[in-house]
Amino acid sequence: MWHLMVGIHQEKERDFFFVTVGSTIGCSDFRLLFLGSVRIIVTHKSMAGRILLLVLFMNAVFFIVNAVPETCPADLGGKCGEDGEWEGEFFPGVPKIKYEGPSSKNPLSYKWYNAEEVILGKKMKDWLRFSVAFWHTFRGTGADPFGAPTKYWPWEDGTNSIAMAKRRMRANFEFLSKLGVDRWCFHDRDIAPDGKTLKETNSNLDEVVALAEELQGDKIRPLWGTAQLFMHPRYMHGAATSSELGVYAYAAAQVKKAMEVTHYLGGENYVFWGGREGYQTLLNTDMERELDHMAKFLEAAAAYKKKIGFNGTLLIEPKPQEPTKHQYDWDAATTLNFLRKYGLLAEFKLNIECNHATLSGHSCHHDLETARINGMLGNIDANTGDPQVGWDTDQFLTDVGEATMVMISVIRNGGLAPGGFNFDAKLRRESTDVEDLFIAHISGMDTLARGLRNAAKLIEDGSLAELVSKRYSSFDTELGAQIEAGKADFEMLEKKAMEWGEPKVASAKQELAEMIFQSAL
Repeated sequence: MWHLMVGIHQEKERDFFFVTVGSTIGCSDFRLLFLGSVRIIVTHKSMAGRILLLVLFMNAVFFIVNAVPETCPADLGGKCGEDGEWEGEFFPGVPKIKYEGPSSKNPLSYKWYNAEEVILGKKMKDWLRFSVAFWHTFRGTGADPFGAPTKYWPWEDGTNSIAMAKRRMRANFEFLSKLGVDRWCFHDRDIAPDGKTLKETNSNLDEVVALAEELQGDKIRPLWGTAQLFMHPRYMHGAATSSELGVYAYAAAQVKKAMEVTHYLGGENYVFWGGREGYQTLLNTDMERELDHMAKFLEAAAAYKKKIGFNGTLLIEPKPQEPTKHQYDWDAATTLNFLRKYGLLAEFKLNIECNHATLSGHSCHHDLETARINGMLGNIDANTGDPQVGWDTDQFLTDVGEATMVMISVIRNGGLAPGGFNFDAKLRRESTDVEDLFIAHISGMDTLARGLRNAAKLIEDGSLAELVSKRYSSFDTELGAQIEAGKADFEMLEKKAMEWGEPKVASAKQELAEMIFQSAL
């Protein structure tokens, strides 16, 4: 805590202003660390002039003092030790979150998510495999293109130091423990700061990762890790698709290190999100060359994964645009075609983010089914967007209907393991209480758990599946089987068409399908 002491002394019609600046060491005592004292002689005879000079001087000192970050901020329940490190709980007012059932009015409880409950032969926790996103939860500030940050968590000291990175990591694992979640996800640069060189940056990452490995214990593991290849100015033209060879090499080195630490921490997957792998205009872009480069980059990543013995799944996360005008992995179908063209289908699966699917003009269910029927559904970033807003708002999924459709795909897929549900979602700018972090995750987890229950109900009832089966029943015939086996040529089909005449076309029963679906919610 910084302290400013001002004194005024008068000698022979001259005013002496004394300003002393100091700081307490730690938060639990009041020992003053003397930094300096300044004496200003003021000969101005006007009282107004004297006051003005004093105010100006104090204002200057105020900005100097505030330019130096505190080692430990004023806390809301925790406290700082002699070394400036946080002591006690980061979330002292929040208990471990427990299942209390649908009738509970306690916002810090689960109403629908009962981790050990068995649904369709599998525990809920194994169907859902929840994960907390470190970047949104512990690095999200509430800032947007039109406004400054609104979130100032009590453990933050305003720096991006190694010490602060370690404190955030400790807060992360307390959060996971209280939430009852065994997995977390991270970008390399969100958990540890950049250094002046790549070597120093890697050293910073190693130091924070060593603490994370200690805090994980035997139970918690990363669902996935990734490299942040979009924020730094060096990546303004992309990373794997950059026009600059040096940037391509730097990105490869960064992915290499991020994959190594993900492997070291026992991560189950590794994600590639190419936020700047695209273009703003084709007038200055060699798209074919950039796509070829991206394929070679991913090919090298797959080779390195095998070299280091990392058995996790490599995932690509489609997104149509933002920040680029056009991103090369636009949606699930586009990404699958890219992987198929370059012979990479066996090396990767897809991480489908619901908000990205809607930005590409699809429903989340559509992209999940596109990935699933191709055997490529690996993970889900659970979030949603606002239908009235045309950008990636990363809101927590709270629509039970959408969650039910999502879970239908997951059940059809036989689950997501070794993938899961990562909450790539953030608090709204106006939500600024620490407990809001818990409430948001509880709401998202309960929504997906409710979706799982509803999907199971639909499957066990069988009415919806029967409606779909009946709709395609004309293919459950000898000729239908020949068509599906690729044994019916055009001559055979023409003969049948001549024989049968005008075909009868049955109702699709869409409204009945919607009625059955809604009855399960």
